[in-house]
Amino acid sequence: METFFTLIIGGIIGLGIYTLYNHLQSKKKVSAQSVILLDKIKKVCKFITVEGDFAEIYHYEDVKERFLKLVSSKKKALVVINAKAYVGYDFNKIELTANHKKKTVIISHFPQPEILSIETNINYYDKKDGYFNKFEATDLTNLSEEAKQHIRDKVPESGLYNVAKKEALESLLLVENIVETIGWSLDYSALKISSKNNKLLK
Repeated sequence: METFFTLIIGGIIGLGIYTLYNHLQSKKKVSAQSVILLDKIKKVCKFITVEGDFAEIYHYEDVKERFLKLVSSKKKALVVINAKAYVGYDFNKIELTANHKKKTVIISHFPQPEILSIETNINYYDKKDGYFNKFEATDLTNLSEEAKQHIRDKVPESGLYNVAKKEALESLLLVENIVETIGWSLDYSALKISSKNNKLLK
């Protein structure tokens, strides 16, 4: 009889250890899933939602003076800039947390739209060197950088940021699709609450 009770108690203890082991393994698996999932979302990095074309004319002029400013030499050029600006969201700036029990990814903060890249095609017209003030390779490099900055300064007044804000839901749906691939769900209700207070993508 003692042997019988010993076997029963042993069986119960064994079953308890087995159940506990499975629970811990399952918890570990879910935890690992969340880490991989959050990392996967961040790796999407930048998501372009809108692009804008720009055509600008930029007048460049540089004057050098010598001999106590008695003699000056001017180089100048007419710079025609054709550019494409890409505006969207940097997913590295999304604030995410994972609820392991509910298998839910929670977005508590969504970034503002920003310029992700600018492609420029620059043509120089009416380029004239001064007598002792000639164009050099560094001048053209600097001109290219100035042209990009010129376009960058134009983006805010172009309305591209406002268009990108309207496409924010498309970005969220992309994140949601990533989350759902492993059977999790996305909770962005905090953003909806913020939206009512005019804080979302302000």
